[in-house]
Amino acid sequence: MKGLDLFAGCGGLSLGFQNLGFEILAAYDNWQPALEIYRQNFKHKIYDFNLERWHENLDLFRQFNPNFIVGGPPCQDFSSAGKRNENLGNGNLTIAFAKIVVSLLPQIFVMENVAGFQKTEKYQISKNIFQNAGYGISEKILDASLCNVPQKRKSFFWIGIYRGKDAELIPYLEANLAQKSMTVRDYLQDRLGIQYYYRHPRSYQRRGIFSIDEPSPTIRGVNRPIPKTYKNHPGDAALLSSEIRALTTKERSYIQTFPEDFILTGSKTDREQAIGNAVPVKLAEYVAKCILEYWQSRN
Repeated sequence: MKGLDLFAGCGGLSLGFQNLGFEILAAYDNWQPALEIYRQNFKHKIYDFNLERWHENLDLFRQFNPNFIVGGPPCQDFSSAGKRNENLGNGNLTIAFAKIVVSLLPQIFVMENVAGFQKTEKYQISKNIFQNAGYGISEKILDASLCNVPQKRKSFFWIGIYRGKDAELIPYLEANLAQKSMTVRDYLQDRLGIQYYYRHPRSYQRRGIFSIDEPSPTIRGVNRPIPKTYKNHPGDAALLSSEIRALTTKERSYIQTFPEDFILTGSKTDREQAIGNAVPVKLAEYVAKCILEYWQSRN
């Protein structure tokens, strides 16, 4: 199948679907650091385009005649790590994604967002747009640690099938889930060379020290060293010591399941943000595999 990646970021969805045999014809984003990382890692073109202005040049998408569209509209307005105000502007990009999809009517669309998206007005508006255009929608919150990713990260997925039935992909999305969460050691063995590491908590009411024998917490867009004021939390996996450190930028990309040869460019701040915003590659592969199994069962 041939398609487009809207709000491509640094390419987690693109790479995951590409790895499963889907052909990405083109990608679109509007954040320069992500655009540059994407260009370094993919052969197809990525366009610098403000997708909120999609209606000004719909032919930019129509020229590819895609039969699938994937995308991860910005989630900061819906995220628990953000301000949880869907009216700050980025929330409108989810509606833009829906309008692009129904203007092109691909056979399949896949949209990823944070778990809290289901509680928003933008969710209901977008869902109505899809359903009124004839899409059967399957929606599922997936725990990445049950989908071949060593990370406790929950993501909301919409999968739409044109002229399909609601919820028809749910059995496929659930049948392939692992029975237990993947740990960092399960995925990376001893490549990190450490047993424990620091991940800066959102507040000191939460722990900051984790073991590689558990799933990583969600990889966020910020990565800070251990502050001198940090004191052990009761939930920490180990006592603070000179051997414990924060993960490097590259190590964080591994936990997002990007391959070792994936090229990261730009400032450290931009690279960290791009990694944190990305859909884990193996999670995208998981969803792509479920879609393929569904599609093969139909044909």
